Amino acid sequence: MRTRRLWGAGLVLALTLLLPSPAAAVPGDGIPPLTDEHGRALTLRGWNLADKEHRGDAALSAITERDLRDMAGHGFDFARLAVFWDDLEPRPGRYSERYLRKVERVLDWAARYRIRVVIDAHQDVYGPAFGGHRGIPEWATRTDGLPWRPHPGDWFAEYFEPGVQAAFEHLYEDPDLRRAQERMWAVLAGRLGRHPAVFGYDLINEPMGRMRPGEHLPDAARRVESTQVTPMYDRLAAAIRSADGDRRHWLFVEPTPVVGEGVPTALGRIHDPAGKVVYAPHFYNSAMETGADYDPSAGWVAAYEAAVVRYPRERQVPVVVGEWGPPDSSLPGMARYYADALRSLGRYGSGWAGWEWCYGGGYCAVDEGGRFRPNKERTVGGYAVAVAGAVRGLSYDEGRFRLEYVTGGTGVTEVSVGRGRLEVAGPVVVRSGERGRVFLRALRAGALVRVTVTGPSGTR
Repeated sequence: MRTRRLWGAGLVLALTLLLPSPAAAVPGDGIPPLTDEHGRALTLRGWNLADKEHRGDAALSAITERDLRDMAGHGFDFARLAVFWDDLEPRPGRYSERYLRKVERVLDWAARYRIRVVIDAHQDVYGPAFGGHRGIPEWATRTDGLPWRPHPGDWFAEYFEPGVQAAFEHLYEDPDLRRAQERMWAVLAGRLGRHPAVFGYDLINEPMGRMRPGEHLPDAARRVESTQVTPMYDRLAAAIRSADGDRRHWLFVEPTPVVGEGVPTALGRIHDPAGKVVYAPHFYNSAMETGADYDPSAGWVAAYEAAVVRYPRERQVPVVVGEWGPPDSSLPGMARYYADALRSLGRYGSGWAGWEWCYGGGYCAVDEGGRFRPNKERTVGGYAVAVAGAVRGLSYDEGRFRLEYVTGGTGVTEVSVGRGRLEVAGPVVVRSGERGRVFLRALRAGALVRVTVTGPSGTR
């Protein structure tokens, strides 16, 4: 893959002043947008980067500059980078300088290609004490002697093993483990917060907890979220802000994965001293995760959307979906799935990160040769990178992106166009940038601007 410096042959610019006209419904009505340091409304589009195979001295070796270059070449500007506590602190109080330098190397590549990075404290099935999973160190794992057994072909079921559930309970409740987790985040934020590529911190991947006898899973999830996960986020927010003094970074907080089944979260308000919290749920369906094709008649996408918007509307925080995408994108229903999912995500979210950018099969975005796997090219499309003004209408339909906004001054709006066909109407000066980016500088405040991008956005 190679980047291109121009938009493509189909570029059209219509720089005419519009009379006011009815605008489309604003997506995420009642949900505030994610913003940058200039107050512009942001949209993040990108992928997860995660090396789960290597650890110790070999950690992060699967992530190379090619990943960031190729992502940027297709118009993506966002990466959620998995870091593992067990690699960072293999022994209590001993933080790996080698690991931190490797994280910084990935951040250097991201900065080179102007990709915003969220540092994700990733865990799967708690950590390496349970069958070689990654995440929370063995020295911070307490099982009360309760059993754990593997579930080949259904690793998520391992979360419900008694030993795993006990480990989460101790992480939430034991004072020394609380302090260790806070120190870990203080080390990450204190070291990485100065890097220009770092946009935010995802405090823990897919938090889980202990079910009580006779408790149904949705009830258990809501109890864990309200009484254990919320206080944990408050503690980690305080630790991060004490270490990262400029407070420019966003804190991404996740519910339990039960939200994927259309169960609204019971997270409380997160008390961030900087007031920069992002709700970051994941968008997975259990049937599809175990190999089923997408069934539009089941109404899952609509149910998920109805559930997921409650918390950000109530707490007035933006939404960025931290993970999504099926394990097999080649099934017959997947074209419809991507169309439905992308329209839904665009209605309420300030962005998303697909799982995951890698070169191969399964969840990988592209194959070994760098070609998109079936239907995943649908993730490439026009979008509003940053809007300097008030968004009046925004829609993502397959093959077409539309934006209407009222200029707030003479700020610059940035749009990802790629090889698509661009139409702009309104009092703006337009200039092109690298990798299919277009910059619209308003000539005056209070004017209506309309932007349409039609066709492919990826660059090669």
